[in-house]
Amino acid sequence: MCAHVAAGAADGLPSPEVLEDFSHRVFLEGARLYRDLPWRRTRDPYAVLVSEVMLQQTQVSRVDGRWQRWMARFPEPAVLADATSAEVLSEWQGLGYNRRALALHAAAKEITRLGRFPREEAELVVLPGVGRATASGVRAFAFDLPGVYLETNVRAVFLHEFFPEAEGVSDRVLVPLVEATCPKEGAPEDRGPRSWYFALLDLGAELKRVLPNPSRRSATSRRQSPFEGSRRQKRAELLRRLLEAREVGLGGLTLEDATLALARFEEAHGRPAPPPGLAEELLAELSREGFCEARGDLYRA
Repeated sequence: MCAHVAAGAADGLPSPEVLEDFSHRVFLEGARLYRDLPWRRTRDPYAVLVSEVMLQQTQVSRVDGRWQRWMARFPEPAVLADATSAEVLSEWQGLGYNRRALALHAAAKEITRLGRFPREEAELVVLPGVGRATASGVRAFAFDLPGVYLETNVRAVFLHEFFPEAEGVSDRVLVPLVEATCPKEGAPEDRGPRSWYFALLDLGAELKRVLPNPSRRSATSRRQSPFEGSRRQKRAELLRRLLEAREVGLGGLTLEDATLALARFEEAHGRPAPPPGLAEELLAELSREGFCEARGDLYRA
């Protein structure tokens, strides 16, 4: 798909003819590049929500397999709502950003309380961990309803097409374009919001594969700090140890256990011992954020 520069796109919407041509080409390329991913074979809004949360800042290859396992263990919101935080976090291990697992757990509790899965954006965005993009993804992929689904691959297509030379393009400029091109409710299924966003996602993934990533020219683009050796990695290791202690029937980890485990972890990775007090500081953070609790001299997931 060749970039088509729309005159005046920075100041207002391109002409209907330009937008129609763009949509036609996106659908054509989307059909050619379509990825038959497991979560695309369902219209279950809960299953779609799980996939959307998992895919945030996580590669598709890592989610394929983990999504299926999650759905087998927690097949509906009520089952997830009844699980313990430790069970949820244990199943989430390896996907990163553990806060997303707790938010999904909290969202399942709220959906179960409601007794139905919300369809409207205003109801979806009040669920824990659900922003406008996630809500629009659920509406599109589960209900074939229109919305502004603006995530990194979608940004890549609009930036490549309408802003091929611009840097620091804000979402404020992109949102009207995304809104104007999204098919309306009631469009034929193969030309509806669900098919449209699948096409954009697959085209965006291809553009990022064959070109310098267009989404890096977005004002929202931030280079993620390295995980290896980071504070995040040390937190994740302590949480993993806490979950492991729970699974093998131990009461938990003492501060001494955690300090020693963290020191051994750093040594195994060829790094110096962590500074004194770091394990206690990280455990306190994890406790405040709901990942574990302190009971006497033990920390438990």
